[in-house]
Amino acid sequence: MRTVETLSSAGVRGGDEVVVPAYGNPEVAEAVVRTGAVPVFADVDADSYCLDPAAVADAVTPRTAAIVAVHRFGRKADMGWIREIGRRHGLLVVAEEEPGAERTDEGQARRRRAHAKYLNSRLTGVVTPAAVAEHTYEQYVVRVPGNGRPDRDAFARALRGRGVDCRIPVPAPVYRLPGLRRDVCLPQTERAADETLALPVRPDLSRRELQRMAGACNALGGLLQPA
Repeated sequence: MRTVETLSSAGVRGGDEVVVPAYGNPEVAEAVVRTGAVPVFADVDADSYCLDPAAVADAVTPRTAAIVAVHRFGRKADMGWIREIGRRHGLLVVAEEEPGAERTDEGQARRRRAHAKYLNSRLTGVVTPAAVAEHTYEQYVVRVPGNGRPDRDAFARALRGRGVDCRIPVPAPVYRLPGLRRDVCLPQTERAADETLALPVRPDLSRRELQRMAGACNALGGLLQPA
């Protein structure tokens, strides 16, 4: 990640504001802090988990110097609209890959897309990701409906008990983390942090493994519905 170098070379300095995603890794906001600037958290789109352009527009103030968008889980942020906002206000716009994302060749991406297509057609009881052609499914992220984090966490524990190696991709909004705390509440970010769960779609998974995973999810899905 070259956020610090990019912002510094563009003249972003202490006191400037930089709009960043509230959902995801803290590294982006931490990089902004290292330049002396102030991270301003914007909400994410409910489908892509990337910056919502409307939320970005609302976050811009006279002190804003830059916007840093992050491509999330293998899906691209809506850079067309975000760059238009930057052009309108004279802001630097930076697009970053998700910290820690793997480099995916086309063969791996095809395999993951095939796994995602299969799971989208089979899973019930969870909300599957929107099917988008350019999505590479670095992580296959579903939503577990329920009354909040305890339901998603209980679902994850039950899946692991059935041998499914699932993980919580973003445990908390970035603005709740030590050193980055802000008194904000962004509804889509809050919901995503409470509901999302990443299921494995490694290229080497077999159809039988995918079938077992779908069966385990479907067996549990009806037990954890909204009240």
